[in-house]
Amino acid sequence: MRILVIGSGGREHAFAWALARSAHQPTLFIAPGNAGTDALGANVAINAADVPGLLAFARQEQIDLTVVGPEQPLVVGLVDAFEAAGLPVIGPTANAARLEGSKAFAKAFMGRHGIPTAAHRTFAADQYAQAVAYLEAQGAPIVIKASGLAAGKGALVCVTLEEARAALHQLMQERAFGPAGDEAVIEAFMEGEEASVFALTDGRDYVLLAPAQDHKRIGEGDTGPNTGGMGAYAPAPVVTGAVLDRVRRDVIEPTLAGMAAEGHPYRGILYAGLMMTPSGPQVVEFNCRLGDPEAQIVLPLLASDLVDVFQHLAAGSLREVVVETRPGAAACVVMASAGYPEAYDKGVAIEGLSEAAALDDVVVFHAGTRRREDGRVVTAGGRVLGVTAVGDALAGALDKAYQAVDCIHFEGAQFRRDIGRKGLARL
Repeated sequence: MRILVIGSGGREHAFAWALARSAHQPTLFIAPGNAGTDALGANVAINAADVPGLLAFARQEQIDLTVVGPEQPLVVGLVDAFEAAGLPVIGPTANAARLEGSKAFAKAFMGRHGIPTAAHRTFAADQYAQAVAYLEAQGAPIVIKASGLAAGKGALVCVTLEEARAALHQLMQERAFGPAGDEAVIEAFMEGEEASVFALTDGRDYVLLAPAQDHKRIGEGDTGPNTGGMGAYAPAPVVTGAVLDRVRRDVIEPTLAGMAAEGHPYRGILYAGLMMTPSGPQVVEFNCRLGDPEAQIVLPLLASDLVDVFQHLAAGSLREVVVETRPGAAACVVMASAGYPEAYDKGVAIEGLSEAAALDDVVVFHAGTRRREDGRVVTAGGRVLGVTAVGDALAGALDKAYQAVDCIHFEGAQFRRDIGRKGLARL
C-alpha cells in the first residue's frame, strides 16, 4: 500500500510514525516532510499548498491513500481535487473546511444549529467604526479574532479595553494578519479551562480520540503571546466521562448533522476546541484537522491500526472498524527556536537527538527541522521538536518527556517546564 502524507510539521511526522507501525507495512511519501520523516519514508519536495503538484504526484505514484495534515490545503480544496480524480483522501472538502477557514462562518453555523459558543458579532473590513462601538459597549475582558487562517495566532485575548482597542486596530487597520483579517470576530470572554476533543468521521459515523489539553502561550504559567502550541497531554482529566457525553450530544453530533443538512457532509478529522465553563462545554473554535502538538500525543495513545481506521473512514465504513485507545497517558513538550513566536534564526545545529530517542517510551517528533547535506539536523522553523513520552500515568509520561528534553540541545532553545501541571492538579 502506498500512502502520501501532506505537510512538514510535527503532526505530519506523528502521522507518518503511526502509519509506519501498521501491519500493512505501507510505503510512505511525505510532502514536503522534514528531517524526522525521512527515516520513515521518502520526502517529496512539493509544497503542502501546491494542489496541482500533489495531485500529479499522487497519480504518477499510484497513491492508494492521502492523509492531509495542515489546514491550508484543506481550505483551498485539495480534497475536492483528489475526490474528483477518484483518489481516496482523508480530510473535509473546502466547503466543510470553512468551519476552520472562516470563524465568521463557524459562528453563524453554530448559531443556526444551537451549538454552544460565546456571544459574538462579526464585522467586515469596512466596518471598523461599528466594531469599535461594539467593543466599547461590551467592555473587557474580551476576545478579538481574525476570521481567516492565521497559523493559530489570530485570537487575541484582551484583559483591558485599552488592549482590546489596540488589538482591533492591529487587526482591522494595520492588517497584521493580512487577508485573514478581512472579517473580525469580537466575542465574549469565556471563563474556564480549555481542552480539545477530536472526532474521526466518515460523515455519518464517528469515533473520538483521547481528549487533550494544549498549552498555547509561550511562557510558563500561560504568559506571553500565543503560539501554535508549546506542549500538550492526554487524556485531559478536565474532560470527564460526563463532560465527554455532553460534548458528543451538544457539539459533535449537531455539527455533523448540521453540515450534512446544509449539503456539505463533514468527512475527516473534526477538532473541537472547547472551554469548560461553569455552564458546560462551549466551542472556542473548530479546526478541520488534527492539532499540533495534540497529534503527537493522541496518535501514540491509539491502540488500533491507523491504516485500517483511515481506509474505513475514506470508504465511508467507519462503523466496521474498532477504534481503541491504549491505557495510560502521553505528554509532549515543544522545543522552540530563540525569539519564537516572533522572528527567529534558522540553521542552528541540534544535538542529542539520538540520546533522547533511545530512552524507553520516548519519540522525538520533528517539526521545524531539515537535514543538511552532511547529515546534520538543523532548525528550520519556530517550533522545532515535539518531545513525546507515554506512561502508565500522566506524571510518569511528563517525567520521561522532560528527561528526553534535557538530552537535546540547540542554541537558544526555549520550552516550558509546566506542561501538564493543570492535569496533575486535577488528578
